[in-house]
Amino acid sequence: MKPLRRLPWKKLAVEVKNQAAHDNLTNGAAAIGFYLMLALFPGLIFLLSILPYLPIPRLEQAIMDLLHQGMPGEAAGLLQGTVQSLVQERQGGLLSLGLLGTLWAASAGMMAIMRQLNQTYNVEESRSFVRARGTALVMTVLFGVLVIGAMTLIVGGGFLQRWLTEQTGLQQPVVILFAVLRWGIVFLLLLLAFSMFYYLGPDVDQEFRWISPGAVFGVPVLILSALGFRFYIENFGNYEATYGGLGAVIILMMWLFVAGLVLLLGSEINVVFENFAREDESGRVHPSQRARRAISHR
Repeated sequence: MKPLRRLPWKKLAVEVKNQAAHDNLTNGAAAIGFYLMLALFPGLIFLLSILPYLPIPRLEQAIMDLLHQGMPGEAAGLLQGTVQSLVQERQGGLLSLGLLGTLWAASAGMMAIMRQLNQTYNVEESRSFVRARGTALVMTVLFGVLVIGAMTLIVGGGFLQRWLTEQTGLQQPVVILFAVLRWGIVFLLLLLAFSMFYYLGPDVDQEFRWISPGAVFGVPVLILSALGFRFYIENFGNYEATYGGLGAVIILMMWLFVAGLVLLLGSEINVVFENFAREDESGRVHPSQRARRAISHR
């Protein structure tokens, strides 16, 4: 791969734009948003059935604070009842017989992501139903572990930071450094989540990469889009007044659509960079690589 300063960024951007239009990314993001909406509550039940066993102080309030940071207030409020009912007492049954069913339902969103990533790579799903669903279950569990890790760092790390400050009188530079390290690790966990999606999701033979162009693009854009979407909803988009109780559902689906769009756009970026890497020194694509995505199945 050429050095960053020598990359034809304009050409790459145009190619990403063209391929995104060719793959109709908005339709794909809408499909992901719909299936993630269906999978959200089973997935939330699964995560919140595990969290009460972790030593996190004021867990319910911490979860709601985290949800309010990551999505508009109305969308976070829609999940508040589920959070309260699951956190107030340990759901032992869900950790035994109900766990597999909950995971199966939650993996529906992952299956939707896998189908759309296959379209990004222009491949048909060749994995058997059992293998594809098993991959979706693995992605669900790994994503849950990463989310729990991020939440523990955000909530538990903040509590530890305040406690250390009160007990030891840490100087301000040390406190700032601690916060930077904590949020840096959270950023890396998000980066790992994107890399996991791009590796396990599409039915293609590829090496796992901790850092990919799509993941480097996707994580900060997802964070910025979450902040921007939240600002727009809270200041300009009064869906609650227009749609009443359905406003929160509409906002949540719109946010899931935005998240799906960012994920798919990152995948398109990966494909464009992979094709660019196959170009010879004269700038031409080898005849064997003339197809946009000449990547073999697993």
